[in-house]
Amino acid sequence: MEPTASQKANMEEPIKMYIPEIMKKKHQIILKANQPQDMEQGLDLSKSFDKKEAVVMQNIDEDEIFPPEINTNIFCTRKTEGDKKSKTGLIKMRSLDLARESPMHGKSLCHARSFSSHFLINIDKKMSDNHDNEKGALISKTSSGKIEIFSYNSSSSISDDVTLENSQKKNNILELKASCPMDQEDQDSCRWRRIQIEPTLRIRLKFQDVKYTVALKGVRNSDAEKCILQGVSGSACPGEILALMGPSGGGKTTLLKLLSGKVKNDSGMITFNDQPYDKSLKQRIGFVLQDDVVFPHLTVKETLTYAALLRLPNTLSKEQKKERAIKVINELGLERCQDTIIGGAFVRGISGGERKRVCIGNEILLNPSLLFLDEPTSGLDSTTALRIVQMLHNIARAGKTVVTTIHQPSSRLFSRFDKLILLGQGSSLYFGKASEAMLYFSSIGCSPLIAMNPAEFLIDLANGNITDKSVPSDLEDKLLVENYHFKSQCEGPSPADVHEYFVGAYESRVANIEKVKLLNQHLIEEDSEVQSWTYSRDSGATWYQQFSILFSRSLKERSHEHFSSVRITQVVATAIIVGLLWWHSDTSSPKRVSDQASNAGLLFFISVFWAFMPLFTAIFTFPQERAMLVKERSVNMYKLSAYFIARITTDLLLDLVLPVTFLMIVYFMVGLKLTFPAFSLTLLTILLSVIAAQGLGLAIGAAFMDVKKATTFASVTLMTFMLAGGFFVQEVPAFMLWVRYVSINYHTYRLLLKIQFNSLRSSKYGSVDSGGVEVGAMLVMIIGYRMLAYFLLRKMKPRTST
Repeated sequence: MEPTASQKANMEEPIKMYIPEIMKKKHQIILKANQPQDMEQGLDLSKSFDKKEAVVMQNIDEDEIFPPEINTNIFCTRKTEGDKKSKTGLIKMRSLDLARESPMHGKSLCHARSFSSHFLINIDKKMSDNHDNEKGALISKTSSGKIEIFSYNSSSSISDDVTLENSQKKNNILELKASCPMDQEDQDSCRWRRIQIEPTLRIRLKFQDVKYTVALKGVRNSDAEKCILQGVSGSACPGEILALMGPSGGGKTTLLKLLSGKVKNDSGMITFNDQPYDKSLKQRIGFVLQDDVVFPHLTVKETLTYAALLRLPNTLSKEQKKERAIKVINELGLERCQDTIIGGAFVRGISGGERKRVCIGNEILLNPSLLFLDEPTSGLDSTTALRIVQMLHNIARAGKTVVTTIHQPSSRLFSRFDKLILLGQGSSLYFGKASEAMLYFSSIGCSPLIAMNPAEFLIDLANGNITDKSVPSDLEDKLLVENYHFKSQCEGPSPADVHEYFVGAYESRVANIEKVKLLNQHLIEEDSEVQSWTYSRDSGATWYQQFSILFSRSLKERSHEHFSSVRITQVVATAIIVGLLWWHSDTSSPKRVSDQASNAGLLFFISVFWAFMPLFTAIFTFPQERAMLVKERSVNMYKLSAYFIARITTDLLLDLVLPVTFLMIVYFMVGLKLTFPAFSLTLLTILLSVIAAQGLGLAIGAAFMDVKKATTFASVTLMTFMLAGGFFVQEVPAFMLWVRYVSINYHTYRLLLKIQFNSLRSSKYGSVDSGGVEVGAMLVMIIGYRMLAYFLLRKMKPRTST
């Protein structure tokens, strides 16, 4: 109901009377319409008001807060401790980005800074006709057009209402803290906790004087070494993001791999809750590579579902594992693209930011206590990178320790980091709070002379570049002593001098203090049920389950390659050309020697073609999947035997479809022996050739793990087999006779001659009296080549980059 004129006058009168007192007391005003529960959460942010700044209401104009007739110029006086001068200024109602924002809901809450007690104006009660005329109201018009008021008694003091309101809100805050453990500020951190399959083991990471050296290759002196890291120290606690920042080649990735246990530590101390690294800790660590290692033809949902089925413990049912994958998809904001293939360099799929989130989702499925990421924002735009870092911030607030390398973040990304290690040429130039890095370098005399992104400023210092920056007086004096031409020639200090100065300044001012802090840190008190990681989690899946899951995954991934339009066109076109060239040849009883030679040439071509195709297809199998195999095997996702058998079984089924199609076209166009036994034996012989050639290709690929080297070796091998196949050369020298017995073409060709010319006891192009030896040799090659490939895979070592 519309208020009457007298009611409006009664509402406006107490407002005019109390506005001067409000401004005099300088109380904090927090306005938040239609969100009573979010206002209670906003109070928890008040403890972060360490900055002496005035923060005003967001998206609310002055006319919407005060009636127009009393909207005059209002001045606030702000006093700073330690300075007796009072500063007066007009505070304009505008939006400031000092309130935390939830990326999932986009809700924000702004605050006003005051040195007196904070109070909250409750504007969540709707205006009603039953209000007493003796009460006034402070009207706040929200953007939705709703009018909400805060009622108070005109005879009582506003400070009494503030005290009462504060006491009520404190109780609500305690209830909020009880519902969201560890006193987190964001609702997202609570959601991350709710999807955990077990309580998170909070692990504090500490490392001190970490050094790492590598031997130089190609140097005459065999003892020559290169120092990658030189005594780096630091720590990261649960709920924090530690950023490792520095130029390329500064040792960021090497330090990250040392901390995660992927590279063995040479020197220094690395502890997890004051305990050294142990293999059982591997299950508590998630590592996201800089390159997105995913299968391009699988969808987002399939990728995370297969990872959940393989990695989650057996105590969960299959449906629970799938539900866990869906929850992670929702929390990562991947709902809209969950049915889209991921894509890659040659396949169009999801965006780069979404692909990075899928990689992160693969690691957080298992609820790791420590999450390591190698440059997660590389190649992404600033907005997408900010979303990734904000997501990491929420993950950390859920009780995890997050360590990430970063190359050159934007200023918004930089503000999300809790701690920072600045590396330059493997040495620490700074370790501490990220927000205090600029103050530290200013304290040693190096400040930007122009407006500059803090991250850009720090990267320049790590590179020894002090252009547009003040030169520290100590460094300038040192250069003047060593080089008296320094000032006269207007020469700046060299990068080596700058680097040496900053390393020395850090060692003398900060390093010793930080080392003492590391030694004095105590183990985090945890619940008894998650106080140790010495026990190992249940295995993700049994061997048979691993085989069935990997078989299904390989079938979906590889079917795109085996049944691509290009490949089908190649096989069908070749079959038609062969059929036209040998159209209705009388192969059963050739009347002339030329007819016999022509028909033998057809059979030899078939043996060569179906050795060439599967051989060069199988060569690419393991080199292309090397990164994925190393990544998944490093976290014990499955046994190598389960992967290998599932892989060869998948390829076996997929590779047998096209040969059948090829033979159906050629056999009847050419007019080969038109009997069912002859057709069946011919098909069986070609399939044996395909399977044997496939095994040889797997062995060559596993031996080299390099596509160029493998294809070169395979070309020479196949050419040798073809020349010794019995068609071009009938009499082979004795010392080269062994080549025939290992040649796939030789045995396939002899079997085809036996099937098609069984009425002839001998032929100019080979003896066809028996086929048992050829079949036995093919079976030996089928098993032998695959066993060789398996043992070569077991000896494969992951590549480590420093």
